[in-house]
Amino acid sequence: QVQLVESGGGSVQAGGSLRLSCVASGSSVSANEMAWYRRAPGLPREYVARIDKFGMTTYTDSVKGRFTISRDNAKNTLYLQMNALKPEDTAIYYCNQPPKPGSSLAYWGQGIQVTVSA
Repeated sequence: QVQLVESGGGSVQAGGSLRLSCVASGSSVSANEMAWYRRAPGLPREYVARIDKFGMTTYTDSVKGRFTISRDNAKNTLYLQMNALKPEDTAIYYCNQPPKPGSSLAYWGQGIQVTVSA
């Protein structure tokens, strides 16, 4: 059974930084594509960043140059380093393992709150 547990959220002033962590169990972060999503108040959940099993990364335009997705294979942990945070980054952030090829099963963490004040 795959479990994803996020940590590292909190409140910060605009311009500050936070690092989110996602510890995976029952699955390997290095062998699978992994992603971060977020849901801001009143808005649908949106994609933030993705890393594939080869280490290639992609980002949504609004976070490019400010956020970095990475992983520690030894700790089986996914990270999201968030710098130069803006109030519009305020959201619940979710760790995600997308469905593997041939499967429709995706896994999600419980979500963690990030609040950025002006």
